[in-house]
Amino acid sequence: MNPTATRLYFRTKRVVDYVVAQVLFALLRLLKRLPAETGLAIADRTARLLGPLTPRHRLAKENLRRAFPERDEAFVDRTARANWGHMGRLAAEFVYLDDLFDFDPERPGEGRIEVDGIETFLELRERKGPFVFFTGHLGCFELLPIGAAAYGLEFTALFRQPNNKYVAKEVQSARRTAGGHLVPSKAGAAWALAGILQRGGSVGMLVDQKFKRGVETTFFGRACRTNPLLPKLARQYDCEVYPARCVRLPGNRYRLELKPRLDLPRDETGEIDVAATCQLLNDVVEGWVRTDPEQWMWFHRRWKT
Repeated sequence: MNPTATRLYFRTKRVVDYVVAQVLFALLRLLKRLPAETGLAIADRTARLLGPLTPRHRLAKENLRRAFPERDEAFVDRTARANWGHMGRLAAEFVYLDDLFDFDPERPGEGRIEVDGIETFLELRERKGPFVFFTGHLGCFELLPIGAAAYGLEFTALFRQPNNKYVAKEVQSARRTAGGHLVPSKAGAAWALAGILQRGGSVGMLVDQKFKRGVETTFFGRACRTNPLLPKLARQYDCEVYPARCVRLPGNRYRLELKPRLDLPRDETGEIDVAATCQLLNDVVEGWVRTDPEQWMWFHRRWKT
């Protein structure tokens, strides 16, 4: 591509990104005027209607066939369509996070949020880290840092910025106020997280996306690459590692789950085995996805094809 064409491409992309971002912000402001239950229902129905019309729907169905070769086409189609509903809810939940999170540690049986693993939250609050929490793109994963903060476990989350820089700026600004601090997944992120762990802090990571230079692993029995950052940090700073996830329940309710510490595999020298730990992370996430397949993001390219 010649220099003139390159400049034109990037200028056009900036304009398109800006227009898309403004349309998205307008829709989110409109949703904000509605009660949470109404907004979530509208987002669910709209996404189920429009999602199957996009090229990503074909990718989602291909991924479902790869993951569940034993299931029939009716399961694939039903799960893919339900997945769009969950993705619509995820977008709307971003608007309503403060309204949705009504969990009170003093009255854990009330409200729309239930917590599985309260004893682990309380134990970690009483002692110093470093701790690493990991999850996948399941349910309303945005609620996890807010839930941790409710127990006094504010931590820094590593996140992948949206490709649209205008949307990325808005996301980072909003989430900083709702659930602790954020570190964009780009150059320098590993150093930032390392500094936090070295000081005895806590970090959170999403571990289920493709990473081109990652470790060779499998997910649902198929080859993929996994980011080795978590096991490398755990090995360097002797971190405890905890699985966590959020599951959507019927009636606009949610369950936050914090599981006991994960025993990481080690090599013959006693050091954490990076490759084996990457596979263990995949296995944990796969178990979650098999339990609630419609709540995982099926339209990204997790496997090598």
